[in-house]
Amino acid sequence: MSIEARNRLLPDWFARIRTCQTVLPRFQRFEAWDHARVTQLFNTILRDLPVGAALILDIGNEEPFYSRPLKGAPEKGERVTEHLLDGQQRLTALWRGLHNNYEDRTFFMHFQADEETGLPYFVDSLSRYKKAADKDYRPFWANNPLELWKKRMIPLDLFAPDMNSQQAFREWSKAAMPDPAERENIADQVASLRQRFATFNLPFMSLPVTTQKQTALDVFIKMNTSAAPLRIYDIVVAQIEAGKGQSLHDLVSDTRVACPTIAAYYDAEELALYGSALLQGRMPANATYTSKDFGTQLLANWQRFLTGVRRTVEFLEQERVFDAKRLPTDVVVPVLVAVWGDAPSGLDAEGRARSILRKYLWRAFFTNRYEKSTTTRAMADCSELKALIAGTSSKQPAVLMDEFHPLPTLQELIDAGWPVRKDRVARAILALALRHGGIDLADGGAATRENLDRREYHHLFPDAHLQRLGIPDEHIYRSMNCALITWRTNRNISAKEPERYLAERREGTELGEEEVKARLATHLIPYDAMVAGDYYAFLQERALRVHDAMTKLCAGGGTAL
Repeated sequence: MSIEARNRLLPDWFARIRTCQTVLPRFQRFEAWDHARVTQLFNTILRDLPVGAALILDIGNEEPFYSRPLKGAPEKGERVTEHLLDGQQRLTALWRGLHNNYEDRTFFMHFQADEETGLPYFVDSLSRYKKAADKDYRPFWANNPLELWKKRMIPLDLFAPDMNSQQAFREWSKAAMPDPAERENIADQVASLRQRFATFNLPFMSLPVTTQKQTALDVFIKMNTSAAPLRIYDIVVAQIEAGKGQSLHDLVSDTRVACPTIAAYYDAEELALYGSALLQGRMPANATYTSKDFGTQLLANWQRFLTGVRRTVEFLEQERVFDAKRLPTDVVVPVLVAVWGDAPSGLDAEGRARSILRKYLWRAFFTNRYEKSTTTRAMADCSELKALIAGTSSKQPAVLMDEFHPLPTLQELIDAGWPVRKDRVARAILALALRHGGIDLADGGAATRENLDRREYHHLFPDAHLQRLGIPDEHIYRSMNCALITWRTNRNISAKEPERYLAERREGTELGEEEVKARLATHLIPYDAMVAGDYYAFLQERALRVHDAMTKLCAGGGTAL
C-alpha cells in the first residue's frame, strides 16, 4: 500500500473537528498529555519546528468503527468523513489550548523573553479551579485583563486562527491596555502570531476508503507501537473493537461501577487483561494479549471475570486486607479473581474453597513465591488451586508447601523492615496485625477501609526514645516496632517511653489494665514486654506472637472474621 503525505493547515483541521467530520475511532485511548506536553507542542510551533504527521482513514457511506469526537469538541455535526488513527494527542492539545476548554488549566502567551529559545514570547499555563460557591475560575486575577497584562500575559484562545478571536482580542485589549498606542503595537504582534497558527501545517497520510478493517487496525497498532506510547491494553481495546464491535473501555467502566472497591487493590484495566488470561488458562504476557483470539475469549468469559472480581473483593475484605498500600504482593489479586470466578458457591463447597484460598493468600504474603517468575508462578498456582478446589486433583500448589517456600524464621520476622517501604515480610506482618483487629489504643476503633488512610505508622517504642538509648536506626525501623494508629493518638504518645504512655492509658482514663492489654493484643503486641521497657526483649516477644499467628493461619487454621 502506497501512502503519500498531504498538507492540511490548522484552520482546516479545526473546521473538520468542529463539524465532526474528523472523529476518533472509539478504541483509541483517551487524552493522555499533561500540561507540560501541551506547552511544549505550542512552543515547538512558535519555533517553526515540525511536529510530525497525522494518519487518517477515509470513510465511505458507513463507519467501520464506532467513533467519538475529540475531547472538548462538539458532539454533533456533519457526516463523518475520516477517522483519526494517529495524531489524537497533538490535535486535541491544539484544539483545547486554543479554545480554552481545559477544566484545570488556562494557557497563555507570555510576552517575555524565553530563556531556552531566546524568542520574545512563549506559551505556558496556569492552574485553575472553582470552589463550590464560585461562578468564575480561580485565581481571580487571571480573569482580569488589566492584571494579566501587568504580567505580560494574554490568553492563548485570543490567538486562535479565526475571526472570533480577532474581535475577542479587540475587546480584551481595551480592558487590558488603556494606552491606544500600546494596544495598536500589541495588536500587530498578536495578529502576526495568530497568522503563525493560521498557516501552521500539520501534514497527514490517509488510508483510502477501500482499506480493509483489519488492515486499518494493523496499521494503527504498528504505528502506535513503534512510537512506544501505546499500552498493550490499548491494543486489546482496538482488537476487540475491530473484531466484535464492543468497547472494552465500557466493560471496564461497568466493572468499576459494579465493584468500585477493586480500585483499592489493582488497576481495573490491567486486571482485565491479567485476570482474563488466567481465566483462559494462558500466560499473562504480551504475547497472549496481542494474539488474535484473546479478545474473543475475554468477552466470552467476561461474566466469570466480573464474578471473580466481586468475590475477590469480598474475600480480601473478610481477611481485613483493605488496599494496595498494605499488600505484600499484588500478584494474588488476579490469581484470586480467576479462581473465585469459577469457585463453587454456597455451603460446604464454598467454605472449603475459602479455606484453601485463605491459606494461599497468607502463604503468598509471607513467602518468596512471587519474588521472581511471577507470571509463570501465578499461572501455575491458579491452575492447581482450581483443580484442588474442584476436587479433580489432590496436588498441592508449590506456594502451599514448606519444602519449596518456607515461612520466615523468628529472626527473619524480627529483622523485617518498616512496613511503609516495599518490604514483603514487613507488610505481611502489618497485614496480619490488621487481621486481628488493629484497634486504636485511644479511641478503641477498629481499622477499616474508610479510616486506614488516616492512620499513621507509629513506633511502639518511639524513635526519639530509642535514639536516646543509643539504639541504631536500622533496629528502630522494624516492623515489630510498628502499629497503625490514629494521628491524634500518635501525637499524644509523642516521644514518651512505652511504660509511661501505657500508664497514662491505664490510669488516666477509664480503660483499666485489661482493656489496654486487649487493645494491644489486636495488634499482636505483648503488653508486659512493653511495660518492662527492654526493647530487644520486646521485639523477641512480639515476633513469637506473630510467628505463632502466621504459622496457624498459613496452615489453614485461621477462620473468617
